[in-house]
Amino acid sequence: MNLQQPTPDLRAYLAGSWVVERSLLDRASGTKGSFTGVVRYQENPDGGLGYREDGTMHWPTHSGPAFREYLLKPGSSPESMDVFFPDGRPFHVMSFAEQGHQDKHWCDPDDYRVNYLWEGPDAFSFTWDVRGPAKDLLLESHLRRNA
Repeated sequence: MNLQQPTPDLRAYLAGSWVVERSLLDRASGTKGSFTGVVRYQENPDGGLGYREDGTMHWPTHSGPAFREYLLKPGSSPESMDVFFPDGRPFHVMSFAEQGHQDKHWCDPDDYRVNYLWEGPDAFSFTWDVRGPAKDLLLESHLRRNA
């Protein structure tokens, strides 16, 4: 059964707080790690969302607090949002639509590919497949709405 369905209003769906669990795998070395925390999608006056992720990362080179931030702006339809780095550089498009749930980002010399999966009104996941001369990573994130 394929649960992937278009979300009529991605901004409204995401707004709020989500618990995130992420598995980290360096496929080249077999190294495994994890990240657990909270993601907050906060509404911005410009019609977009701020993304703030706070939690704890466990990886051989770092074990402790970690965070990341992005800016999401309305995309070409209400089912998508354009994701930007905090400095305004474009990152990728987020969507659960059948024809738009995958995207990519080239960060020379690495290729980042993302796949989003809608799992219901209170859960979704996304997977980053990162490949390059020095990278072979699989990052799987599962989010559920924070009650």
